[in-house]
Amino acid sequence: MTVFSQSARRVPLSGHMIVCGDDALAERLAGELTTVYRERVILVVPPTPRSGTVARVHASALLGRMQSVIGRTDTGQDTPRVIEAPDPDESVLAEAGVREAAALALVHEDDETNIRAALAARRLNPRLRLVIRLYNRKLGQHLEELLDQAAVLAVPGLDPAALDTSTTVLSDADTVAPALAATAVAGTSKVVQADGLLLRAVERTPPAAGAVADPGLCTLALLSSTIADPAGAEGSDASGREGPTLLPDDETVAAATGRGTVVLETVTHTGTAPPPGRLAGRGVPLATLFPARLRWSLAGLVTCVLALAVATALTSGGHPLHAAYLTLLDLFAINDPALDEATSRQVLQLLAGLAGLLFLPVLLAAALEAFGTFRTASALRRPPRSLSGHVVLLGLGKIGTRVLSRLHELGIPVVCVEEDPEARGIPLARRLRVPTVLGDVTQEGVLEAARVDRAHALLALTSIDTTNLEAALYARSLAAHLRVALRLYDDDFATAVHRTLRAAHPHALTRSRSVSTLAAPAFAGAMMGRQILGAIPVERRVLLFAALDVAGHPQLQGRTVAESFRPGAWRVLALDTAAPDDRLPDLATTPAHDDTERPTGLVWEPHPGYVLRPQDRVVLATTRQGLAELLGRQPQLRSRAPGL
Repeated sequence: MTVFSQSARRVPLSGHMIVCGDDALAERLAGELTTVYRERVILVVPPTPRSGTVARVHASALLGRMQSVIGRTDTGQDTPRVIEAPDPDESVLAEAGVREAAALALVHEDDETNIRAALAARRLNPRLRLVIRLYNRKLGQHLEELLDQAAVLAVPGLDPAALDTSTTVLSDADTVAPALAATAVAGTSKVVQADGLLLRAVERTPPAAGAVADPGLCTLALLSSTIADPAGAEGSDASGREGPTLLPDDETVAAATGRGTVVLETVTHTGTAPPPGRLAGRGVPLATLFPARLRWSLAGLVTCVLALAVATALTSGGHPLHAAYLTLLDLFAINDPALDEATSRQVLQLLAGLAGLLFLPVLLAAALEAFGTFRTASALRRPPRSLSGHVVLLGLGKIGTRVLSRLHELGIPVVCVEEDPEARGIPLARRLRVPTVLGDVTQEGVLEAARVDRAHALLALTSIDTTNLEAALYARSLAAHLRVALRLYDDDFATAVHRTLRAAHPHALTRSRSVSTLAAPAFAGAMMGRQILGAIPVERRVLLFAALDVAGHPQLQGRTVAESFRPGAWRVLALDTAAPDDRLPDLATTPAHDDTERPTGLVWEPHPGYVLRPQDRVVLATTRQGLAELLGRQPQLRSRAPGL
């Protein structure tokens, strides 16, 4: 792969795509566009290191991994050009040919860097399709509106509804959080949520002999034939016939005896109201404000005071309320001495005074406990000793924070482990009052403090592969049947880890996931101008859910729903029956949490004989190669430009 510096001028390409980034997602995205969509790609990355700084070391590692990946997946297509630049400023973007480019992806980890580059790119090319990686979702919504409005103003007379220029703001954390959370909760289920739509895919074990498995709404995939083997590996794109089969037809499903399936089980609209008890963790619990010993002391003194009041009423023969009033005066030592009264009254006054002496330190202790409780209400909680059945979440970075939020929404008990007290997710854990252990997960005693031996699952989501692996191995030594899902970068390494852990612990669930691998298909689909609702992992492959207008696609237009089904490529799951003017412009947007009426025209499992019309919009389950074919990006459908 040739590497060009900023001074290395070259004639820009036309209709190409530009990827700017500084981590694994940039590499995966460039490879996705090159190998799947056959696009010409220019990759802009930080320069190779000339010092020992961490950022430059990461940049060097990125370039090295990019070279190795392209070398492994070389199928004759063009390899990306690489431009080294510290930041994608206006001059760097101009050198990369942004004025002639079709799309630009800004996937730096720093939101500010992506925003600055997006504003510069929109000035240089108003018609450019922008895909921006932002962690801040609310800021992303405003940025989309701003950049699209700038494009309309820069090109007078341009119809916003038919604007090919689009600004899509995505978050890799939001893209993969549902899959990671579902892995921890159910082990085998995956969910994709967008615009209030909840798509739930579930792995099902092979049926018994003579039994017929429930296909759900439809069968999305057949699992690998080796997945049930404890020493078998999860299938990937390179697994051949033994790997998973995506979008099989009914005959293939019927013939695949003994193989598990992934079916689409439910499709529902999610509510906007918080679940019951959602806000319960934000208050100060009574047990923390008044400890057990203090409550017992208060109860004993109150009982003593009541007994003295009853005794005063009986001996004096007065009204009970008057007797209670005298007892309280004696308790706080503000009554006159009973010098000339009966002996019983004098004894009761002395006992009330003694109770008052005991009552004052208890009140002082209660005040001090309350003051200390309110001071530490914002502090991190420690895991309770009796906790069990929870999820241990390692790492509170961008991904871990989103997964923590999703697990809390589902009502799943979580214990977090984080080494950095200033990590991104620490404020969220403090606000949700989630038990958190501060410490290095590789050190002895840290996972024990998180009660991992009684946990339901372990999610290792730190950014360091070796840390995740070490934590998973140590956790398995404490709890052999623990469900484990770990985040790993390298696909070959993840396959080897999965195979080894499955062989060592055949009865425990093990999953290895790459965040960049799960997120890259969604980013690539957005660069191609498609509405990607989400991605579902099927072992080590990815299945996409996309919204697509039928017009302009001969594979769909004029065909029935049954005829449009292409096994292994795409399948129509839903039909938008709303009038074009009443449709939601983008199914991937987040719904507004108000009383605004939303069009609900989606019909799932449309009739197989329905003929798809140009004005229809459909929701597809598709493979990456299937989406590329729909877009006319297959090698046999797209002529290569000369000189590339």
